[in-house]
Amino acid sequence: MPDLFRPARVLWLFFMVLMVAMATGTARGEVNFLPADKAFALQIDQSTGTTVRLSWTIAPGYYLYRDRIEAMTDSGATVVLPLPPGQLKDDPNFGEVQVFHQAVSTEAKSSGARELTITWQGCAEAGLCYPPQSRTLPVQGGAASELVAPPGAPPTNVADPAQATDSDYGISQILASRSLVWTIPLFLVLGIGLAFTPCVLPMLPIVSGMVVGSHATQRRAFVLSGSYGLAMALTYAAIGVAAALAGANLQAALQNQWTIAAFTATFVLLAMSMFGFFTLQLPGSVRARLDNIGRGTRGGTVAGAAVLGLVSALFVGPCMTAPLAGTLMYIAQTGNAAQGGMLLFVLGLGMATPLVLVCTVGSRFLPKPGPWMTRVNGVFGFGLLATAIWMISRVVPASATLALAGAWMITVAFTLWPYSAGKRSPNVSRWGVLQRSGAALAGIWGLSMMLGSAAGASNMLRPLASIAGTPSAADEMPFAKVRSADGLDRQLAAAVAEGKPTMVVFSADWCTSCRTIEREVFDQSAVRSALSGWNLVTADVTEGDPDQRALMRNMQVLGPPTVLLLDARGQERRTLRLVGEFGTDTFLRRLNASESAS
Repeated sequence: MPDLFRPARVLWLFFMVLMVAMATGTARGEVNFLPADKAFALQIDQSTGTTVRLSWTIAPGYYLYRDRIEAMTDSGATVVLPLPPGQLKDDPNFGEVQVFHQAVSTEAKSSGARELTITWQGCAEAGLCYPPQSRTLPVQGGAASELVAPPGAPPTNVADPAQATDSDYGISQILASRSLVWTIPLFLVLGIGLAFTPCVLPMLPIVSGMVVGSHATQRRAFVLSGSYGLAMALTYAAIGVAAALAGANLQAALQNQWTIAAFTATFVLLAMSMFGFFTLQLPGSVRARLDNIGRGTRGGTVAGAAVLGLVSALFVGPCMTAPLAGTLMYIAQTGNAAQGGMLLFVLGLGMATPLVLVCTVGSRFLPKPGPWMTRVNGVFGFGLLATAIWMISRVVPASATLALAGAWMITVAFTLWPYSAGKRSPNVSRWGVLQRSGAALAGIWGLSMMLGSAAGASNMLRPLASIAGTPSAADEMPFAKVRSADGLDRQLAAAVAEGKPTMVVFSADWCTSCRTIEREVFDQSAVRSALSGWNLVTADVTEGDPDQRALMRNMQVLGPPTVLLLDARGQERRTLRLVGEFGTDTFLRRLNASESAS
């Protein structure tokens, strides 16, 4: 690996250690949260007379508080529940507490009582805390089946699962429509770029000879190379479908901060391989077998070209391993088989494009192999590191993400600046001047991000805004507080009469994620300015009493923090709802979209 990337190698190791260590931070990001009855599924068994057995099945990425599981009789007497010891957790909501993961069971003695009220409370690791849940059970003369809500009946204090998350159709619609307009060309360009990695480009003339054979006409060469490319693209499409199907279960796992940390470390390792720390490739025996299959296939026929395309999709050289693995990990997260197959198909077509050109018009139009090819590896390496930062941003504070982005920019600056062993390179060309100018700008911007992060900023476009000044206490936004559906209706009616849009923030005293949003989003001057014409309402659900549960049920809210944006007619655009923690940029995009739709 040339000297171009050596100044960055120590920083790559720093990246890996820093990002994995920061994964223990507060969970954040927009996650598909489960409704409470799915996150904490309660099963009741009363087959032993006066003893009621209670069993909770806890979904991955969620936990129940041990001291929040309680039982009370209809006369108001507390029932002692023999709960097992829980796991100690330094919880942001209640301090150091004992919690349960996966499952927990206990028994309640109901002797002499006609009814038994069970209450419990839990949270998601990704930042959403559910209000206290409760269920009242008849304990005399009823069978277990009568104690559980019938299938399809809505729970008394949670929303319809089909409309339970901020991204229930927001994410799916974006992936299915608008974002594909950008994603498909991106994968096509990515495929073309992969064809120019150091150990793929030099092989193109050799592969073209194997595919086309000798004395083929230009038209015949196009047909054969097209068969090769189509077979390769279809093979990648099958790989993409498999990755997406495997990723359906990955979605739940990615709500866990340790899983995200592991994936982040994987992306960093893949990036390090692109910068020459080590080489990723298939085992030698597998490579030899695939190579023998390719060499034994007859060139010059459509079938032979197709077989070679299939083999090359499975054996594309060590330079492909890291970016292809990163691409498959991205597709696995979507869990969308159709999209995964289509994107990998487009990537395969992109990889085949240079080969079709070589076979049809000859290799004279392709750039010659040289040192520039290692820079292609560098571009992929930086892309993989940027992906790692994006992924780890789900589980670290926004200011930490800003610091990582700043470190990334500074590393780009060190890499671009043409220094070797501290000496300036002689005879700097015009391209060299442009390169150093870009390096200087990247370094200055990266340093600004690092300084802004230290001051608690989170906006990459305005990293020093928090240093320039902070809003005073006199600038507090006027939030009206409601605790019932009637109170919210009155606020909405007043806003409609004034022709003002309304923002409703569901919050609770025990919700630390709500405090984080207040501090890192609503305290930002850009947000305050954007909300100046809005009617602001806080829906307080701290107690979880019947009025507050009815309010959440009417608005189809799982728990705090949840933000609803309603237009001047009092109508919510459901796709713009925010659930869990979010950043300033995300909030402003949703706010602007809501105003545009009004």
